[in-house]
Amino acid sequence: MDVYFPSGFIMCRGITGLSNTCLERAKRLKACVGGFLQRQDLSSLCRYRKPRLTLEECLMWKESFEKLLSSKHGLYAFRSFLVSEFSEENIAFYLACEDFKSTKSATKMPSKAKRIYEEFIGSEAPREVNIDYETRDITQANLQSPTASCFDMAQYRIYILMEKDCYPRFLRSAAYRNLVNQLKVKSAKAKSKKAIAIKPPHEEEEPK
Repeated sequence: MDVYFPSGFIMCRGITGLSNTCLERAKRLKACVGGFLQRQDLSSLCRYRKPRLTLEECLMWKESFEKLLSSKHGLYAFRSFLVSEFSEENIAFYLACEDFKSTKSATKMPSKAKRIYEEFIGSEAPREVNIDYETRDITQANLQSPTASCFDMAQYRIYILMEKDCYPRFLRSAAYRNLVNQLKVKSAKAKSKKAIAIKPPHEEEEPK
């Protein structure tokens, strides 16, 4: 289904949505910590997080954005990438919506909906996501009588935004490519050790 984005609608903002002064500061900050975040966080998937990430799971992320998000390791890697791109608010909002839809208590919905709106959608939201005015107005109207689906339109817009822009950049990133290479090396070493372990001993030749 085609999604209409109004003129001026910007994809994952990253640092491009900032003013010139903030942009320069963000660029300097990104130069200092961006590479560190990607190298350290994604490399840790190979060593510390359990269950351990496999090469097969890592390669599966390339099949679809949905498979990336459905993977615990994939979500961690993608979020780390967005942090380094200064657009982590997108995945944070998406996950907040998922959590909101699982709310079982109807009495808690109004306060939770208000918190999400004020944090991600309101005009002075500290982690404002990039959605069009129509979606913003509809979402605000939905908060008058909040239901589990009141953020669906906004969440869908952000999902498409990430799928079309952030996800391809993640797959092209040095962080992801390095992670795949690390896992390939580990997989090759593991196969080599296994082959040596099951190799039958050489039979001694009988004396003639």
